[in-house]
Amino acid sequence: MEHNQRIIFTNDVPAAINEALDGIDYNRLFVLTDTNTAHFVLPRLAGNEHIAGADKITIKAGDMNKTIEAAGEVWRELVAGGGTRKSVLLNLGGGMVTDLGGFAASTFKRGIRFINVPTTLLSAVDAAVGGKTGVNYRGLKNEIGVFSEADAVIISTCFFSTLPLAEVKSGFAEMLKHGLLKGSDTYNRLLAYDFESRDYEHLLTLLRESVEVKAEIVRQDPQEHGLRRALNLGHTVGHAFESYAMSHKSPIPHGHAVAWGMVVELTLSNMLCGFPGTQVQEYAQFVLENYGAYHITCKDYDALLALMRHDKKSEHGELNFTLLAGVGDVRINISATDDDLRSAFDIYRDLLHI
Repeated sequence: MEHNQRIIFTNDVPAAINEALDGIDYNRLFVLTDTNTAHFVLPRLAGNEHIAGADKITIKAGDMNKTIEAAGEVWRELVAGGGTRKSVLLNLGGGMVTDLGGFAASTFKRGIRFINVPTTLLSAVDAAVGGKTGVNYRGLKNEIGVFSEADAVIISTCFFSTLPLAEVKSGFAEMLKHGLLKGSDTYNRLLAYDFESRDYEHLLTLLRESVEVKAEIVRQDPQEHGLRRALNLGHTVGHAFESYAMSHKSPIPHGHAVAWGMVVELTLSNMLCGFPGTQVQEYAQFVLENYGAYHITCKDYDALLALMRHDKKSEHGELNFTLLAGVGDVRINISATDDDLRSAFDIYRDLLHI
């Protein structure tokens, strides 16, 4: 289904929900939350008449529950509630909810409309924009999914006060990625952000700039044939860290994994594309101060390399990366050898004092 997606930046979410739904001819509204957003966020929207009259679907929170079985629960609830092709699913939650809800909506009746209201910084900047939906499968991240854009994405910072600071930092890692892709002005503004101040109005301004970086790339390459691969910066290694941690039953936040993954991939950028070493060190220091480190030893390298080969961005078993020659100077489809990766992991451990 082709839609012109609307991205609405506002801290008046009830009014934005009205605006998004008033433009749609629909017969029934379903609201998908997880157990966290059902408790902390949904009550704050109870005064909105669309939300008050909607069927509510709640799934278990946490990325471990982003499964085909959970999507099946959503489909069952849509059927039980009399959902038709003219129904709308409003996904209210973090990236797990927008990913899974978008996938469930896109496959129910061969596709119904959906609206994303991300409640975390990570989902606002990453999962809610760009049309990627999906679920994890057999321990692999986002292995099953489709490209399908929400009708509207309502982006706000008003729910972030309910989040632990670690959650806000998780989303901020994706903003740093967009800053690295865009250029020095954007990137330096992000490095200067003071987490302790919790100035969410200022953060909404930075967030808008960040989302627009991504939206522009997605507009030019919606199905990831070329330029959109720029958005994979930090993710090939980051996803390997995530899957490895999940396999050891000690999951790590997506944004933290990306922050650490970018240390490795900026190191590769330095080795293969001439990215300045001083900027690798500056970025690594910011990560160490705000994210700590994901501890690996040389005994973990083989398992991490195997996970990277599973990654959907590796087409013929080779390891392909989006790297940078400088801030804002993007190089896609750069091949790296196993030895390159081993060296980069060694330097990563050095930079993060592991």
